[in-house]
Amino acid sequence: MKLATIKHGGRDGTLVVVSRDLSRCQAVAGIARTLQAALDDWDDVAPQLELVYDMLNGGHARHAMPFDPAMCHSPLPRAYQWADGSAYINHVELVRRARGAELPPEFHTDPLMYQGGSDSFVGPRDDIVAASEDWGIDFEAEVAVVTGDVPMSATPEQCAGAIRLLMLVNDVSLRNLIPAELAKGFGFFQSKPASAFSPVAVTPDELGAAWRDGKLHRALEVELNGQPFGKPDAGVDMTFSFPQLVAHVAKTRELEAGSIIGSGTVSNKQGGLYGSSIANGGVGYCCLAEVRMYETIEGGKPATPFMRFGDRVKIDMRDERGQSIFGAIEQKVAPLAR
Repeated sequence: MKLATIKHGGRDGTLVVVSRDLSRCQAVAGIARTLQAALDDWDDVAPQLELVYDMLNGGHARHAMPFDPAMCHSPLPRAYQWADGSAYINHVELVRRARGAELPPEFHTDPLMYQGGSDSFVGPRDDIVAASEDWGIDFEAEVAVVTGDVPMSATPEQCAGAIRLLMLVNDVSLRNLIPAELAKGFGFFQSKPASAFSPVAVTPDELGAAWRDGKLHRALEVELNGQPFGKPDAGVDMTFSFPQLVAHVAKTRELEAGSIIGSGTVSNKQGGLYGSSIANGGVGYCCLAEVRMYETIEGGKPATPFMRFGDRVKIDMRDERGQSIFGAIEQKVAPLAR
């Protein structure tokens, strides 16, 4: 099943069911007005939404309309919780190596996690707004899950059963603001502006064999200014599965339905700068920081700039037939209007 939220009906938008090929949708206010309302009553609501989904795919929905990703909020325009991990140790190791720091051994057994702002996300086709290019504007292509209720100290097996939906994420980072914040010892805040999620959220069963072992085994495709930039497999080199990440968050607290847990920047192990880019036959990158780390490690300093006003990023994932699964995140960097 595929679900989206269109920009109609207030700040939380209106829930629509979307056809498998992302061509049509139908509002379902009589079942659940918003995605959060559906998640709050999932066991009763999901079967009703599935019936609408089947009718859409069969061409029998009486009130179907064309689906336009440009009219979408993020599936949850705001959420009770957004916690982002760093499940790809290759990415963490590169970042630390570039500044001459060793990777602590516990990073392989204990996930990194930060709590992001969730009171307001931006839509998948909305601008990345910044007041200055000097902030070091970077995209981060990721995968995320949306949970139902999760009890405190739930096991990874319990957490696997609580995963309701999957989405793609652009978790924007302002790289030049990060060092001073981390130096305070209290984590990210100003350096993590509002994230954007894919137009469509998808139930795990819709992914077939690509969803296994709590990981999504498909290439995450990134384009920068219309040129291929990355296509790493999100299931490869993922040290911690999504059930493990959810269990990490739930160790000391319960999670409410509608909590979002991110994977961190998708990253595959590669053979250094000159073998990792798509142009050189590699799978590329899901953020600018990673290629800048390779440049620093191998050349002494970064050469690739961060994003500037007018730059565009596209993040997508396709099935085995080449069909977009979630719809694409497509964003442009724009200056803050004074």
